[in-house]
Parts: sequence; C-alpha cells; structure tokens
Amino acid sequence: MTAMTQYPAGRARAEIDLGALRANVRTLRACSPGAQLMAVVKADAYGHGAVPCARAAQEAGAAWIGTATPHEALALRAAGIGGPMMCWLWTPGGPWREAIEADIDVSVSGTWALREVVEAARGAGLTARIQLKADTGLGRNGCQPADWPELVHAALAAPEVTVTGLWSHLACADEPGHPSIAAQLSVFQEMTAFAEKAGITPEVRHIANSPATLTLPESHFDLVRTGIAMYGISPAPELGTARELGLRPVMTLSASVALAKQVPAGHGVSYGHHYVTKSETTLGLVPLGYADGIPRHASGRGPVLVGGKVRTAAGRIAMDQFVVDLEGDRVEPGDRAVLFGPGDHGEPTAEDWARAADTIGYEIVTRIGSRVPRVYVNECSDDDE
Repeated sequence: MTAMTQYPAGRARAEIDLGALRANVRTLRACSPGAQLMAVVKADAYGHGAVPCARAAQEAGAAWIGTATPHEALALRAAGIGGPMMCWLWTPGGPWREAIEADIDVSVSGTWALREVVEAARGAGLTARIQLKADTGLGRNGCQPADWPELVHAALAAPEVTVTGLWSHLACADEPGHPSIAAQLSVFQEMTAFAEKAGITPEVRHIANSPATLTLPESHFDLVRTGIAMYGISPAPELGTARELGLRPVMTLSASVALAKQVPAGHGVSYGHHYVTKSETTLGLVPLGYADGIPRHASGRGPVLVGGKVRTAAGRIAMDQFVVDLEGDRVEPGDRAVLFGPGDHGEPTAEDWARAADTIGYEIVTRIGSRVPRVYVNECSDDDE
C-alpha cells in the first residue's frame, strides 16, 4: 500500500512528504558544502506546516531555522524547536523582549530598531543577538550603504547587543547573468568588510536565497537561506524544473470527486457560462475553490488528474468548487482528483498550476488554506534510505 492510499481522502487534503523535504535539504546542502543551511519556514513553511517541516529540515542537517515575523519564530520555540533561529520582519513595538528571551536572532535594518532592541535587552537583563541587514540593491528592508557606518558603530557601542550576523538579500538571483547580481555581491563584500574592520566579528554572513544556493557558489559565504527549493519547487523557470534541479515536490494536493453527471450539448458550466459543452458529456465536481487557495486566475486552464487523464478546470473556479469536463469518461463520486504533486503518476505539478495562473510556484503552495488538512507522510527519517 502506498503512502497515497493509507489515508481516507475526505473532501480534500494536502499530503506533505517529509522524506522528500529531507532529501531536498540534503541536495541543497551538497550545493553549498562550505556553508551552513538555513531552512526558511515562514508563512507556515510556504503552506506545508512550519513545525513538522522545521523538525524534518533539522533532521536533514539544517543548522538554522528562519522566519519572517517574530510571532512565527516564537510559535516554533513554543512547539519545542531549538537551535539557531532568526526572524527578520520587524515593526516598531516588537515583540523584541520575547524574542530575546527565546534566544532568537533578530534582524536590525536601522537605528530605530537598534534602539528598541537595546531597551528590550536592558529590560530582560540579557544580551540580544542581532543581525545587521544591508540593503545592497534590493530596495526593500535593510540599511542603505550611506547609513551603514552609523548603524555599525551604534551597534558596537551598545553592550546590550551582540552582532551575530551580517546579511542581505538578492533581487534577481532567479535571472542568471543579471547585472544586479554581481553588483549586489560587490556591495555586500564592501559593507561586510567595513563592519569587520570596525570590530564586528560575525558568526555568519549570508546573502544567498534558493536560486543563489543552486547557481551562485560565490554568494554562499557562511550560510545559505533556502526557502522554496526546500519544498521541491523550482525558484524560476529559467533555472529548470524541480526534477532537473534534483528536487522533489513535497506537497500533493488532492480532493474527492463530489459529483459526476451527464449533461447535454450546449450546457453552460459555472458562473458566467465561460465554458459551454460542445456535445453530450460527463461533468465532474472537484470540491476545492479559491477559498482553499485554488487560483481563480487559472479558470479554464488549471490542470487536474481525474480518472487517469489530465483535465482542465471547465469554466470559472468558484469559492468552494470547480468543474472538469470528463468527456464521457466514467468517474465515480469519491474518486481522487489530484491537482498537483511530484508528477510521478502523470499528475500536474505546482509549477504547472503556476503557469496556468500566470504566477509563481511559491504562490501556489503558500496560498493553500487552512481548511485543507495537512497529512504528513514519511515522518520517520529512517524511511529516507
């Protein structure tokens, strides 16, 4: 009996293969043998479940765990996830003290944040671990080069903090050969050199994301941060498919067919009747919709494996359901409809859905909502061999 058939389908489920995640982490570690790996589990591990994915990544050798928000990091600590952990998206008011007390590295991009960290550390009676973020050209978070000396010297002058890291983020690592890549790496080297000359001795310097981990060894420094690649999705079509990159998709999304019925030729399907049957046919109802994260933009194009064939969503994807034209094939209620998975059995992948919705694979898996239960398979690392 395969993992796919061990659980009753119910309305729908997202099957999360933790063995695939561990394999992906090992593949990514092999791409950067001289650097540690941070497993990024922000946004509930891109929709896969932060706690089980963080544990699996650590089992496969991830040295760090990364989140965007402090609340994500604190939830992981509350669930018993130990080891080095960093979070980077802060707003005034913290929760700085809670993060400091939980031994979480906090990212600092400006003097306002440093002041708040210092105050929180003083109140906690602890030394805060901070990582200074440099804006090397992305133009989002991070300290501009012109303001970097002030931030570095202020951090050095504050006994309440220890600077454990210097880091930045690449804008176009998913576009091989883009001139901004070399420019950003040059600026990063200049900014880290300045900080080190001023007296900072970081534990880690890092700028590489998933695409840089796969294609830019010169960007690896002491640590690489892997997000989407860890979940078996290609960071960009230009880099190849997940299979070509040696990665295996971790999530398989499926549902039980809710209804199958015969309809005559000329029958409208779903809102607006953007799809009308050309001849007498069979329609199948898939009980997933945009409230579950299925992109409405993929209406008429989203692929799904039903009855041994890949069909496309017929007409508009609604809030809770969509229809496929079975073209007269016999499908019974309760049969499985697979929206995406690794592709082993001919099913579409998340990358196929991304193309259908004119978006990226990141969005397809991350947007799958909470009313789709996650079912974890291959939880024991012994199953990997």
